[in-house]
Amino acid sequence: MSQGARELPPIPRRKTRPLSIGGVTVGGDAPIRIQSMCVTPTHDVEATVDQIQKLTEAGCEIVRVACPKEEDARSLGKIRSRIKIPLVADIHFHYKLALIALDEGIDKLRLNPGNIGARDRIEEVVKKAKGRKVPIRIGVNAGSLEKDLREKYGRPTPEALVESAKRHVSILEELDFHDIVISLKASDVPTMVAAYRLASRTFDYPLHLGVTEAGTLLRGSVYNAIGVGTLLQEGIGDTIRISLTADPVEEVKVGRFILESLGLRRLGPRVVSCPSCGRAEVDVFKLAEAVEDRAMKLKDPLTISVLGCVVNGPGEAHESDFGITGGKDKGMIYINGEQRRVVDEKNLVDELFKDIEKKKKS
Repeated sequence: MSQGARELPPIPRRKTRPLSIGGVTVGGDAPIRIQSMCVTPTHDVEATVDQIQKLTEAGCEIVRVACPKEEDARSLGKIRSRIKIPLVADIHFHYKLALIALDEGIDKLRLNPGNIGARDRIEEVVKKAKGRKVPIRIGVNAGSLEKDLREKYGRPTPEALVESAKRHVSILEELDFHDIVISLKASDVPTMVAAYRLASRTFDYPLHLGVTEAGTLLRGSVYNAIGVGTLLQEGIGDTIRISLTADPVEEVKVGRFILESLGLRRLGPRVVSCPSCGRAEVDVFKLAEAVEDRAMKLKDPLTISVLGCVVNGPGEAHESDFGITGGKDKGMIYINGEQRRVVDEKNLVDELFKDIEKKKKS
């Protein structure tokens, strides 16, 4: 355990059926997985692979790509051969694209069986997915709820979303297909939370959490932290995607922070930084952003503190693996809670990470 790590009682997890997505286990006792989705045109292989590599470096464990056209679906094999994490194809309406995606070697399908056509088409897709051991995610969305359910319930209620999921799941179950993941996303947080609570009592399949159309970086992060965080605290959820109107790398970062805040996973360092105040004699905002940006590239579960004054700084630094506290144009570097040396403010971040690298090699 790192110097700054605190033992938290484990959150009891809802037990779900485990399944494998390209060698990554989801559900059961597996860690809660972080997902994201590319915003590049899938047929642009170079751009898509580049974005997936950036997402992987940030901590993404499963990535999804949109396939609205045949050229997108036929690019999946080239993409899959160049990435290290499982690839999910997002298919709507066109069952032949799902068949192509499966032939291209994808690791998971995201579709709703009810919107890809007649029964024989569904059976063809499910048969191929089963033969290739490719799971299917049933993705119910409040914005695309079936017309008859919207009329029955008046709006996309939690009950309506779960009833929609039941319809799609029953099709797969009738075909003896059980490698299923379910999502029930809504942009309204209370609806989303209530839908997943109901689903957790209805299904034993893994649940993929997310607040859809949550908004820009700040608003979307808050909405997802409340919605996804509430459910995770209750032991509900096996995978997460933090949908943001932002660079998808930010989705992964926020997902990491949510899991970290609940003590569910540590995928790298935790940076503790103060909100600053009139006592600060260094630029805490600039220092904290620089430290966090560089810390995101590390994998070790360290705790790093960035504090701007001598009131709380020494105490927080004492609880950290590494820390810096500010003075007038200078700062103190701490290692394992002990003062080590004074450094000019302009060199603080570089010197801090030199010490971190030395510690890693020792």
